[in-house]
Amino acid sequence: MNADITLFIHGALTLACFLVGVKFLKFWHSSRDRFFLWFAAAFLVFATGWVIRAFAETSAEDVHYVYVPRLLAFMLIIAAILDKNRKGS
Repeated sequence: MNADITLFIHGALTLACFLVGVKFLKFWHSSRDRFFLWFAAAFLVFATGWVIRAFAETSAEDVHYVYVPRLLAFMLIIAAILDKNRKGS
């Protein structure tokens, strides 16, 4: 039963991150601001990470491939902030 709840929560988090990413794509489409495109990419990477965690073994919390998408997504967010705060934008 615990595995079913965990799989359900991972699915819900995947859907939430995917929908946030799509919403940022919508903001980017209307404003053409790269900031929203960076955030859309970050949240789609977050969604991919949750899919990986959903199908990984439950004891796989200490392997690198579980955390690499999260690291990449946070790097995209940092890049978006740095890109937005550059001089001349």
